[in-house]
Amino acid sequence: MTKAVTALAAAKPLAPAEALPRRRGVELALIVLAVLLSVYGYCAVGLAKTGTVPPGAAGYGAGLGVLALLAHVAVRLRAPYADPLPLPIGVLLNGLGLVLIYRLDLETPGNRAAPAQLVWSTLGVALFIVVVLLLRDHRVLQRYAYVSVAGALALLMLPILFPAVNGARIWIRIAGFSIQPGEFAKVLLAVFFAAYLAANRNALAYTGRRVWFVQLPTGRALGPIVAIWLISVGVLVLERDLGTSLLFFGLFVVLLYVATGRTGWIAVGLLLAVLGSVAVSWLEPHVHGRVEDWLHPLATIEAGQGPNQLAQSLFAFAAGGFLGTGLGLGHSVLIGFATKSDFILATAGEELGLAGLSAIFLLYGLLVARGYRAGLDLRDPFGQLLAIGLASIVALQVFVIAGGVTGLIPLTGMAMPFLAQGGSSVVTNWVITALLIRLSDSARRQSDMRVSP
Repeated sequence: MTKAVTALAAAKPLAPAEALPRRRGVELALIVLAVLLSVYGYCAVGLAKTGTVPPGAAGYGAGLGVLALLAHVAVRLRAPYADPLPLPIGVLLNGLGLVLIYRLDLETPGNRAAPAQLVWSTLGVALFIVVVLLLRDHRVLQRYAYVSVAGALALLMLPILFPAVNGARIWIRIAGFSIQPGEFAKVLLAVFFAAYLAANRNALAYTGRRVWFVQLPTGRALGPIVAIWLISVGVLVLERDLGTSLLFFGLFVVLLYVATGRTGWIAVGLLLAVLGSVAVSWLEPHVHGRVEDWLHPLATIEAGQGPNQLAQSLFAFAAGGFLGTGLGLGHSVLIGFATKSDFILATAGEELGLAGLSAIFLLYGLLVARGYRAGLDLRDPFGQLLAIGLASIVALQVFVIAGGVTGLIPLTGMAMPFLAQGGSSVVTNWVITALLIRLSDSARRQSDMRVSP
């Protein structure tokens, strides 16, 4: 009897496993919600400032909706298995950023930034669509590892040839047009780091000799690590840009830990970063000044010179309380020249309060978590490291900027992803979102293959 049952079971064909849901409908619903929330914020600013709905509200909503819909169609066509969350999160953060910049423009009618930011956002979404449509397999990028690092280094060094802006050499300004090359360099560096570590992970993890709590690899494998540290310190010295240097080196340390699984590398990375930052902070006057402002944010008030930018930022957060003053009803414009870029988070904290600020941080956290999820689900080492690297760029950038404006760490000149004024930043972050979409699609396709017969 047992033999007969076994034979019958063997002869009976297996039922095909149910394919994973594509969840594009969920993505579309979340995109609609993101656009509606952005339009609501735009209208709330107009009502608070003038008592009427802004005349351009319908056009703003239609424009943002069309861009988001085109991006959704591209994902539906070329990445149907992709995670449904990154695109709506990008739309909501970008839309909220446009609202905050428009709100600040009302206080500075002679210096309007929202129209230019909308143009850059359109370009960013266009590049998002191009990446999703043309990049069929993320593993193609692995072939261009050394081309990527060469391009990244060229972009990082280029601003040195141009005059400093607000004390830092991170901009290229030609005929009224300006870009920040370091924003594009970080994506190229993520590609190179992922490719290099995927190819050398065994040498870094299992060869060499153990010194205290760190397994030091051979000189051949360790050389590029030391070179990366020296270059990051060089960027800090030559460009006076603490944020780019921390992001640059932090990205490599995170990927080094992920590739090797050695926690000692985190300690070594933090030690090298601290040593380099402390040394440069004493030798470079601009960086030293920012460190002094961080250590003594109220010093200018005590000296009778009025509050500096960091003090004004702290006052804005305090004025916001838990629920905020309401969109359009704050005074963060008093912070000064970087209100729409470095310090736009202070406007969000004052007018949306701790509750709104927490919601923004949760959106960033969710975007980072979905990137890490894609990295965990991918089976090829390069894809794993690339997904985690791109998500870590967002995480590190949010930490560095939020830490600076809240007084946790010294101020940097970086832009809050999607939220702040900065064409280079918003374009780069849309490219990062597109790559995360592509990686999550590959991850779920592989998962679908694992459950299929």
